[in-house]
Amino acid sequence: MTKKHDIIWLDTTDSTNEEARRNILSLDNLSVVSAYRQTAGRGQRGNSWSSVPGENLTFSVVMKYGHESGLVSPLRACDQFAVSEAAALAVVDLLASHDIEAKIKWPNDIYVSDRKICGILIENSVRDGSMASSIIGIGLNVNQTTFDPSLPNPTSMALSGNTRSQSISLEPLLEEFVYIFKGYCTRYLNITGGLSRLRRLYLSQMWRKDILTEYTDLLEMRTFKGRIKGLTDIGLLIVEDTEKGELKEFAFKEISYII
Repeated sequence: MTKKHDIIWLDTTDSTNEEARRNILSLDNLSVVSAYRQTAGRGQRGNSWSSVPGENLTFSVVMKYGHESGLVSPLRACDQFAVSEAAALAVVDLLASHDIEAKIKWPNDIYVSDRKICGILIENSVRDGSMASSIIGIGLNVNQTTFDPSLPNPTSMALSGNTRSQSISLEPLLEEFVYIFKGYCTRYLNITGGLSRLRRLYLSQMWRKDILTEYTDLLEMRTFKGRIKGLTDIGLLIVEDTEKGELKEFAFKEISYII
């Protein structure tokens, strides 16, 4: 196990989120645990995260709020969606630096056109109404070009933009992400008014925002046509139901995109 610039590389682990959780007390703030191979990677909704070993980035960032390093200021539990915003925007910026235009599918999947290139799983710890720590798990498809046919719409950096047919080195790519993400922490999570500016950036990068398309309301089990209009203060999705002529708020797992 080697460490460079707060990045720990593992040959194999069950899940980088689990590895970070097991060692969180000894890990420095904004340390990164990355693995070339995961045996039990996890995604959103309790799904597994499938990745060909050595071809993609699978890693977790540890955040400790109010830590003596000063890199991450105290954060109220009600503002925890800002962590998702910062992580997702950092991935979008990383891809843009490689000439890949991506958008954020709420809450924090990253899409290129209508295909998923990255998934993010964030696990927060809250104490007395404030954030204690976060573990941000990120799986970014980099060099993989063939996928399990059961996956509905995957893509990768190797299949997108100007990176086609070029092998991308994982280590410097992760270094680049860490640099971008730390910048988001410094510019938006640590200053007065930063969260509102972060929210505006996130809204500007939302996939399908203001576009009329179909969704499924999983509470009513009803498919409808609507437009994403924005987010509530705590990060709930606001969708205009054009059939009923009303705005609705959805939490995670209450709405499904039809792709």
